[in-house]
Amino acid sequence: MDAQRKDIHNSEIPVLCRACEARHRGVCGALSASQLITLNKQSTRKHVAIGSQLIGESQESSNYANIISGVVKLTKMMADGRQQIVGLQFAPDFLGRPFRIDSSIAADAATDVNVCSFPKTLIDRMIRDTPELEHRLLEQTLKELDEARDWMLTLGRKTASEKVASLLYLIATHIDPESESESASFELPLTRSDIADFLGLTIETVSRQMTKLRKDGIIHIRNNRHLDVPDLAKLAERAAQ
Repeated sequence: MDAQRKDIHNSEIPVLCRACEARHRGVCGALSASQLITLNKQSTRKHVAIGSQLIGESQESSNYANIISGVVKLTKMMADGRQQIVGLQFAPDFLGRPFRIDSSIAADAATDVNVCSFPKTLIDRMIRDTPELEHRLLEQTLKELDEARDWMLTLGRKTASEKVASLLYLIATHIDPESESESASFELPLTRSDIADFLGLTIETVSRQMTKLRKDGIIHIRNNRHLDVPDLAKLAERAAQ
């Protein structure tokens, strides 16, 4: 009888939501079938081309979004026009800051990105009505805080070799949220210039460290952007994880 009720419950969930990674592992997993139906009626799936902006710094937005696939680059602009990458987001991360009118950072598509966008007013109401949704959003916020603290350690204490390995390990372990493999294969979502900016290194230093990782067999570079990591544990060791 319980299995039957579960099947009936699942049948009420919109088709797009059933297979969506953000529902199973992201914030939408906190919503009931009826809430998902309401959200689905007002949501829009969007493809965002690489290099396009999703959210502008200090820009007012009327929507939030779940990242369905791809990598989003978070940046802040200095007064003199210099830009600093301050983070990366992957599926099924939530894009947006609840209860805030504008954004303190810019979000750009580091790769082609697919998102599910929905009205801010609807989600803010659901947050008030659904403690579990508020809990999921708090969990993501705390996860991002932990990652930011880890990144402070990376930038402040690690060697250039450890910094590059740490970034590659971050990408390798987040770019495919479903993978439980001990290896990884992915398109590098950042240019050498972006990596240098993110890590506070020169482009030449990044290139040298990438070459060293390749010669040591830690990574394989198929072309300029496609990387294979045959053993994630060895990359983690090189990153001093």
